[in-house]
Amino acid sequence: MDATDPLPTALRAVLVANRGEIALRVFRTCRRLGLATVAVHTDADRDAPHVRAADRALRVPSYLDVEALVAAAVASGAGAVHPGYGFLSERAAFARAVGEAGLILVGPSAEVMEQMGDKARARELAVAAGVPVVPSYDAGEVAAMAFPVLVKATAGGGGKGMRVVRSAAELPEARAAAGREALGAFGDDTLLIEKYVERGRHLEVQILGDSHGSVVHLFERDCSTQRRHQKVLEEAPGPTVDPGLRQRLTSAAVALARQVGYTNAGTVEFLLDSDTGDFYFLEMNTRLQVEHPVTEAITGLDLVEEQLRIAAGAPLSVRQQDLAIRGHAIEARVYAEDPAAGFLPQAGTAALVRWPGGAGVRVDQALESGQRVSTAYDPMLGKVIASGPTREAARRALVGALDRTAVLGLTTNVGFLRRLVAGEAFGDATIDTAWLDRHDPEPPPDETARLLAAWAAARVAAAAGTGPFRHDGWRLAGPAAPTVVELDRPVVVDGALVDGREARVHEHRGGPDGTFEARVTLDGETHRVVGSVGAHAVEVVVRGQRHVFERPDAFADHAVHAGDGAVLAPMPGTVLAVTVAEGDVVAEGDPLGMMEAMKMELALRAPFAGTVTHVGAAAGDQVAWGARLFEVDPGGRHTEGGRHTEGGRHTEGSS
Repeated sequence: MDATDPLPTALRAVLVANRGEIALRVFRTCRRLGLATVAVHTDADRDAPHVRAADRALRVPSYLDVEALVAAAVASGAGAVHPGYGFLSERAAFARAVGEAGLILVGPSAEVMEQMGDKARARELAVAAGVPVVPSYDAGEVAAMAFPVLVKATAGGGGKGMRVVRSAAELPEARAAAGREALGAFGDDTLLIEKYVERGRHLEVQILGDSHGSVVHLFERDCSTQRRHQKVLEEAPGPTVDPGLRQRLTSAAVALARQVGYTNAGTVEFLLDSDTGDFYFLEMNTRLQVEHPVTEAITGLDLVEEQLRIAAGAPLSVRQQDLAIRGHAIEARVYAEDPAAGFLPQAGTAALVRWPGGAGVRVDQALESGQRVSTAYDPMLGKVIASGPTREAARRALVGALDRTAVLGLTTNVGFLRRLVAGEAFGDATIDTAWLDRHDPEPPPDETARLLAAWAAARVAAAAGTGPFRHDGWRLAGPAAPTVVELDRPVVVDGALVDGREARVHEHRGGPDGTFEARVTLDGETHRVVGSVGAHAVEVVVRGQRHVFERPDAFADHAVHAGDGAVLAPMPGTVLAVTVAEGDVVAEGDPLGMMEAMKMELALRAPFAGTVTHVGAAAGDQVAWGARLFEVDPGGRHTEGGRHTEGGRHTEGSS
């Protein structure tokens, strides 16, 4: 930076009013620009990576406490506050409080946030700017609605407070659930009802505006691969966007930004109807987006640096004619969630974490080995981004990067992401916004993972000379006997053969705690495997998918499974509501109660018609995974000792 650079004088230090990977991402640019960094943290985050990375850290009671965050910024001596995304990043009250304290908010003005943060008001502004909008309905005009419709919160984003409604009968419950979720996430339960496009593509345009009247676009991103309105994969540029559509999209985005006098970084989101080719304005995000790295990859710009310079009063560093698309980039969001169980959030300790590296691969993350992941915050752990000269090159690079991503001790969606990116639908760019709702995310049976787990167990045991999987192979005459590794089924390991299939080891590193990392060729196909061999189980990650194979213990007690009428907590979290009492008669699918974890609501429903014979929680209770919350008896019988003599469990997600 030269002597005339406005950053040192105007900003001095930057406080990031956020946590996790976005805080680390902002700190990275600040350090490069010579700016001091300030972190905030709750008690739960006092040892988090973003806290250790900052020059200074201050405690706050909550990341949503406006007064405490502003006070921390003032006390730290920071000249600017970067809100990141989520939390208070689009809250006008926070932007106003930062300005009133004499600080600079790295973002648009409170007035623009108020206008664009209210989706109803944003629609009016879009119409005034000549931007097409999705047809909407008044809540009282149910007869006029053409179902399906989308109920969504007018405040916030990220898929929170959204429900697809397919009939008038579903509308009351959907509005109530969306309102509760919106109130919890954004402090505002105002809702909007719009036409729902069944097969659409989600396209968005990144814009930058400065205080000198200049606005540029940084082309488009395609975020069509999503579930429950939450983005899963994002890429730039849009693989199905031709030059004509690009011109219309970007022109609409710039026109809207000029209409509202937008400054700093923002994103204008559109829905493209695949059947008609029409596109509609959805919303404007008045903040940096989670998927901003793909735009950085194809433009060569550092968006956080641009944000800081604009906030300091500098003009844009680029003109529209200077910008061009260079190659392709794809981002995969890594979540602590179980795709095979309805994408339920997961909690636990990440015993071992391995993130990928290499040419064309970028990782923004805040998860490290030994770190505890709770349900207190959003389940996103990080992002893996790959870029290349073509979309296919970027796609292949991302598949390889996800192959090298491993988390032990905690279930994540990495295996699901890897299958998705490697699949034909994504390769052909045919995935629309509802594609994941129509396809089963359950991973296929993986015999390879079982064989690699058995190979690892035998190798670790042989190296240690002890352990449950050890087999010395001694026989009175003849060659050593093979090792039989008892997993969920016996697997025979005989030298270089695993169940008769040849295993060739190229790399192997093992730790004294039973953890290992290896590259093994099995029947001609090479796999990277990370895992852990314990006394009672072997855990491996292969192609990003975590597998846990328990070792049978003939001497262990075997608990009786819960009956078919038992509804257990599918995740640790908070009980929001209990809608039944013991003795109530319910029909199949009737709601029994609601749970919440990681800002996601889950409806707990009756597995069949019957009588409620047990209610094990009350609203406000914190419950552990597997806690028995309800029991329904199909014949109205009483339970024995609080347990049915027949049955299991049933849960259903509502979001």
